[in-house]
Amino acid sequence: MKKNTKVVVNASYVISILIALFTGIIGTICVYKFIPNKTITTKQESKITLTEQDTISSAIGKVNDAVVYIESYQRNVAAGSGTGFFYKTDEQYGYIITNNHVVEDAQKVEVTVTNGSQYEAKILGTDEYSDIAVLQVPKEAAIAVTTIGESAESKVGDTIFTVGSPLGIEYMNSVTKGIISGKDRTIEVTLSNGDYLMEVIQLDAAINPGNSGGPLCNINGEVIGVNSLKLVKNEVEGMGFAIPIEYVMTLVPQLETGEKVKKPLIGVEMLSIGDTWQLYRNGIMISEDIEYGVVIVNVSKGKPADKAGLKKGDVIVEFAGKEVKSMAYFRYLLYKQAVGDTVKIKYFRDGKVKEASIVLTESSN
Repeated sequence: MKKNTKVVVNASYVISILIALFTGIIGTICVYKFIPNKTITTKQESKITLTEQDTISSAIGKVNDAVVYIESYQRNVAAGSGTGFFYKTDEQYGYIITNNHVVEDAQKVEVTVTNGSQYEAKILGTDEYSDIAVLQVPKEAAIAVTTIGESAESKVGDTIFTVGSPLGIEYMNSVTKGIISGKDRTIEVTLSNGDYLMEVIQLDAAINPGNSGGPLCNINGEVIGVNSLKLVKNEVEGMGFAIPIEYVMTLVPQLETGEKVKKPLIGVEMLSIGDTWQLYRNGIMISEDIEYGVVIVNVSKGKPADKAGLKKGDVIVEFAGKEVKSMAYFRYLLYKQAVGDTVKIKYFRDGKVKEASIVLTESSN
């Protein structure tokens, strides 16, 4: 009897162990199956969500249909192309801003809008110094009109984009994106009647042939400038320039009516101080002590400079409180003034600095 009892006890013990082992296995399976693993869950919930801050598509949508492709013709032969944009409409017409150099000397201008329709445009007015022109087309051509913003509110580093037609109609309404790289820049450009300084916005968005005249836009899709030119050198990339929209819009009312933009006049012919040979031919010798300025070689009788007492051989060294470093800079300072303004100048004569006040009149040229 004792022997049988011992066997029973041992069997119960083995059964208990098996039950405990089975229970542990089942429990482990349940833990892995039904209790979430926090590390895995964290990885699954780590997602990148695209928001409006990561795209400018809505801003582009506000501008795109208002941008046009422009082609100019001479003797019925295509002579050049560029971009423009609608800035307003009235009951009959749509009005387009572009660059002067896009339509300069054109005998005919055609505009293509985003739906593919083409229209012959009338050139209402142009201005070489600002490089701005205004065109007119039938109102039906204006699928959309841009919103004019303010470049003064923008800052260096702000996101901007351009819309244009680089290399022709095949790439019409191409968009490039970048930032404002600099404000209040002055760059020298060569015009048909001499060099001139333009005040521009610098940007790093790609500007290619055909982008000229297109809108420079801020992140809200507002036009803050008119793309005009880029710095072209083998060692330079990403330096484009646009004309501030505030300046452009001051010219537009005159250009719409076909009027010449009024430019102030002082009534002198000048040479650069470094143009030694031409000065010599005009019988003018400049003291080596004079380091900068522009030299008067002729004074028109009865004009503002004549009335202020300026003479041949005088060297203008300061105009409206700014040092005159070059001919181009002098024109830049002069054309920032308005007809009728009184401007103080400083000039060298007989080794002495003299001052005069000039009342600017309107140039007929």
